[in-house]
Formats: sequence, C-alpha cells, structure tokens
Amino acid sequence: MFLKNYHHLKKKEIYILIFLFLSSVLIRIPTIFILGDASLENEWKDIVNSLSEHGQFLYKGLPNIFMPPLYAFYLYFFSIFNLEEQNYIQLILLSQVLLSSISVAVFYKLNKIFFSQKISFYSSLLFSLFPLHIYACSQISSITLQVFLTILFFYFFFEIPKRRNLLSIFLLSLVSGLLILLRGEFIVIFVLSFLYLLIVFKIQIKKILLMVLITLIIISPYLIRNILVFNSVTITKSFGYNLWKGNNSNSAVEGSVFLNDSLQKQITNIPNDKYYPLNLDRVYLDEAIKNIKEEPKRYLTLFVKKAASFLFIDIKSSQPNYYNPLHYLPVLLLGITSLIGIVLSDKKSYQLNYLILIFFVNIIIFSSFFIIPRYKLAILPLQIIFTNIFIEYIYKKLFRRYE
Repeated sequence: MFLKNYHHLKKKEIYILIFLFLSSVLIRIPTIFILGDASLENEWKDIVNSLSEHGQFLYKGLPNIFMPPLYAFYLYFFSIFNLEEQNYIQLILLSQVLLSSISVAVFYKLNKIFFSQKISFYSSLLFSLFPLHIYACSQISSITLQVFLTILFFYFFFEIPKRRNLLSIFLLSLVSGLLILLRGEFIVIFVLSFLYLLIVFKIQIKKILLMVLITLIIISPYLIRNILVFNSVTITKSFGYNLWKGNNSNSAVEGSVFLNDSLQKQITNIPNDKYYPLNLDRVYLDEAIKNIKEEPKRYLTLFVKKAASFLFIDIKSSQPNYYNPLHYLPVLLLGITSLIGIVLSDKKSYQLNYLILIFFVNIIIFSSFFIIPRYKLAILPLQIIFTNIFIEYIYKKLFRRYE
C-alpha cells in the first residue's frame, strides 16, 4: 500500500513538472516574437564579433576583463551555426525560454523542501507567470541564465546535507563555478554558502575542500588566462566602475555615468595598453571612494533608497514602461508580503535562515552599486518563498480553526 501511494505521488509530481515546464514555454514563446530584442548591441556585439572574427575575447579592441565571460560565450556558442542575424537572435531567445521554463520546474522542487505540493505548485505558477520573469527571456541579457543557475544552486545546496554523495558535490560545485563566471558578486555568496555548510550543516571539511577544488578547476581556464594576460588573479575587474556608477554626484537609484572634468582627464591619461581596463577600473574605484568619504551621509541615504527600491519599487525610475501596473504592482505586493513572511518564518530552520541570509546579502551587494529593474529577478525566487510562509500563516489562522 505504501509503495502504491508513493508511486502515485511520484507520478503526480512528474505531471506537475511537465505542466509547469510546458505552460511556461507556451507563455514565453509569443513574448520573444512580440517584445524580443532584434540584434546584439553594445558590449555583447563587440565581444561576440571579436570572438567570431578574431578568436579572441576582446572588448573595445583590448583583452576583456570588464565583462564576466560566461554569457558572452553563451552568445558566441549560437553564432557557430552561421545563421542570419534575425534567426540567430531568435535561437538565443528560444534557448532562454527553455532555461526559464526549466527554472520554473526546479523552483517547484525547491519549494517542496519547505511546503506542501499544493503551495509549491501555485508558487511555481506565480514564478512562471510573473511579468518581469516572462519579459526577461525576450532580452539579450544574462539575467535568465543567472536565475536558472541560481535556482539550481539553491536546490543542490540543500541536497548536500541530505545526500553528501559525490554527485551532489559535483553538481553544486559545477553550478558554483558557472555562477562565478557569470556574476562577479557571486563569489561573496559562494564563500558564505560554503561556510554555512561547514559551520551550520556540519559538512566535513574534506568535502568542503573538494567542492572548492572542483569549483576552482571549472573557473581555472579563465583564471589562468587573466593571470597570463593581466598578471591578476581575478575573473572580472569592474568593481570600481560599478561602485562609481552608483556613487557619484549625479547618481540616483539607477546610477549615472556622468563624467566630471577631473575624472575625464584622469581617464584620458591612462596608457592605451593591455592593462588599460585594470587601470581604468582603479581610477573609477578611487573616485567612488573619494565621493563616499566626502559625503558619507548622502551616499548612506542613497544606499537606503536603493535597498528600498530593490525590495519594493523605484518611485523615480527612468526606465520605459516601469510604471505599467503589470510590472510595478506585482513587484510592490511581493516586496511587502515577502518581508512579512521573513518575520513569520521559523527561526529554528537552518534552511530558511540560510535563504534569509542570502536574501539580505544580495540586497546589501546590489544596493552598494545601483539598481535596475532586471536585478529584481535575482531575489524574486526568495521573495516568493518568503511570501509562501505568509500565505501559509494566513491559511492556518483563517481555516485550520474550523477543521
């Protein structure tokens, strides 16, 4: 009887996963044809052209260290099919539809760690139908790949304490390496997560070291490339630029790239050699630090505004269609309900405490720089999970007393 019920539940879960995946695909395909980007632009066009024409990872004619490599090589991969530009772009966007739809299915599995099948299904459906999440896959942006890998990371992270086998170790390490190659700030999340496994979940130090070693092996080709080219042990060098963009005299929540005369002069004087990107980033970093030191109260206030915008909405956004109700109302509502969910969460749960830690670390990291709408997707899965806690609490209060 037990085995019969078990197989029934597993079969039902498979149907749910298939439904979530297929419905997500069907919703997103029209979006990419109606709202999708039509070409590569700016840095992506420059980098992909350099890879295609010269076989070198260049940006503005110099060895690239400004942009993380993973999404650039993701775009380059599709160029090997030699398609016309329109078909090339549509193939990329279709691949992002698949990644986004797989993310929804894995998000369901992640939810099942904390909630019932019913709550997990409806929250995954919310994740699938969330307007910003649908729109993201129609854009040439790394955010869809980031969300996909981030959800995999959380899922594999929680598998480690349960299974502790080599496959789980490898999968978490693989996704960690890819995220480091995609987003420079993930290194902070990586370090905190592995310390959490060691200290809180009591994972053996040898297994932690093995995961770190596998992650290093995955990022090592690009790391070695940067050591040889730039004499620098780093994945990317854009910290200074991003800090300055979010912390200069013209910066608002979305940042600013206005150059004053002094900064423009410093940039003009940088030698145009292969170390130009490193020296340029150092100039931006020095300028950002100077700004913060000179007006600490102003930039602390700006930090708070950025954090509030990241959690809720930006009341002074300059982005087109930002104040479309289909965008800002779900974002605002989820911001409120997720914070309530955090307050109501079980503080004895190591798993929930980890997600809360990562949630606020993300807010601190992004708010230290600048906030643009698509960054919201970095915390959207966590906000939905915390909202589930709020919904579960309301359900118990309103209905369980009558049962």
